[in-house]
Amino acid sequence: MSTTQPLVLAAELAAAWSDIQAHHQDLPDLASPEALIGESSSACGTRLGFERLLHEAAHGLAAARDIRDTSRAGRYHNRRFLLLASELGLAHPVEPHASSGFSQVTMLKETQERYADTIERLDRALGAHQEAVAGDGANRAFRGPAARHGSSGGGVRVKAICGCGRNVRVVPSVLAQASIVCGACQQPFKIA
Repeated sequence: MSTTQPLVLAAELAAAWSDIQAHHQDLPDLASPEALIGESSSACGTRLGFERLLHEAAHGLAAARDIRDTSRAGRYHNRRFLLLASELGLAHPVEPHASSGFSQVTMLKETQERYADTIERLDRALGAHQEAVAGDGANRAFRGPAARHGSSGGGVRVKAICGCGRNVRVVPSVLAQASIVCGACQQPFKIA
């Protein structure tokens, strides 16, 4: 994969975020566009695109306005999130999903028209990035910044047990990245 590809995508993400800020003055800056590349979160969706960026912007507005827009470690999107998403030009389901609430928002036609040039630029950058990562065999999906929820970014946690029988709850992908070692018996935790 080209080392410039993540930089190009990060630059396009930052430019798209700036375009959203032009219409929503209190939206804070995007601290790290690179953090959006290669992560996933089941509560907020897995596909990176402009619609997803608007979803994240709703969370950004919530943070700027000190509004609690989620619960259940960031998985459940409440009616306050719904109002912010509507403000950004996103439509929502009539009824909330049992576990993720109103997280499944979609762009309104007017929103697509307003940001048509931005969407086109971002789609081109995403396409080039996906081609590049497909070439190196990586399986990457988008996840929003985990710090937003103060958690590992959501996901289903499973029980992992060490040699002395202690247990922790962990997202399997986190355990796959590196072993977590028990402080008491010095054995790695393994999924039960």
